[in-house]
Amino acid sequence: MTDNRVILYYNGAISALTLFVQHATGSVCAPSPLPLLSSALEPEETAHDVVCTHPAAVVQAAGAALDLPIHLLKAEAGYRERIETPKGIVTVYLARFDLLDPPHQLVESKGGRFRTLTQLRSQPPAEMELLRRAYAYIMES
Repeated sequence: MTDNRVILYYNGAISALTLFVQHATGSVCAPSPLPLLSSALEPEETAHDVVCTHPAAVVQAAGAALDLPIHLLKAEAGYRERIETPKGIVTVYLARFDLLDPPHQLVESKGGRFRTLTQLRSQPPAEMELLRRAYAYIMES
């Protein structure tokens, strides 16, 4: 998982309320934050990038690292973003809590909190770009 991260979110089926998990580290990336000086790559910069890990495997590994029940998270196969870091390229995936209501108590027991996009506006630039792209993906799905 050192070169993969996952953003966890909840999207209400009826209200379209979208909440992202902010972990105890302050980051929205799991299982660990992105390094400082990270920046999002543009899609054309990764056009020839054909080999990647299956999103379900990454989401399962992140869920296990966070000690979350495996059946709660569903990988979003259409979201895969690449981030340039000082130590190399990191791939970021998106996972949705597959529940009727957001599991506030579960996430809080792991040191995290659900946040709206506006509540996360002070995140580092790379995370804000990931969240912008994730939100666009969620709304278009």
